[in-house]
Amino acid sequence: MEELAEGIGDRYHRETKYYPEKMLGRELDWSSKPPVYREYPGSRRIELPRPEPGREMGLDEALRKRKSVRDFSGEPLSLADLSYLLWACTGIQRVQQGYEFRTAPSAGALYPIDTYVVASNVPGLERGLYHYAIRAHALEELRLGDLRTDTAKAALYQGICYEAAAVLVWTAVFERSKWKYEQRGYRYIFMDAGHIAQNLYLAATSQELGVCTVGALFDDELNALLGVDGVEESAIYMAAVGHPL
Repeated sequence: MEELAEGIGDRYHRETKYYPEKMLGRELDWSSKPPVYREYPGSRRIELPRPEPGREMGLDEALRKRKSVRDFSGEPLSLADLSYLLWACTGIQRVQQGYEFRTAPSAGALYPIDTYVVASNVPGLERGLYHYAIRAHALEELRLGDLRTDTAKAALYQGICYEAAAVLVWTAVFERSKWKYEQRGYRYIFMDAGHIAQNLYLAATSQELGVCTVGALFDDELNALLGVDGVEESAIYMAAVGHPL
């Protein structure tokens, strides 16, 4: 049988494997550890309501009801609901031994994922692009305007990103993981993004909201929309959020 040519994905998987004989300890340079919070100094900050669920639903029920929602009603997403969803994704859950742990697990507690919000129908927020400032539980205003068309185009022209009340975009700040795990860190980054997305699905389901995650995206176009360089920080995942039809 003819051997299949190795693709870049195959090579990535092979070259980031761990082997017992190569697991030699190395000293971490703590002075070069990247910060785990991204901040936009000088941007207008919008304080979010305290993250509280508007209704109660058990975990078992949320798991059984969880699904991707691709049709939205057009009903506004309240700022309170957005606040709860952002916290549920990746907000600070507890402070222990000087570390601020979040609602989703992260390899080495390095938290390489940042969250941006394209708000289209959220009373109390002007249409535009915002960054979730985790430590302050607030939104940092980056750019105002109707970004629905540009967001949908960046998502391979998927209409759900136009119709949603808000779209969350997750970026990876790669060096946060690479500082400790080197090239293996890329594996953990994508795992972290998956943990966060599942938190969003369950939290939204518990509030009778709809979510559809989107992995099909034009990287450069979405990075340009966010204003990130695509090298040190790059968009890797999206989620449309709103009230189901």
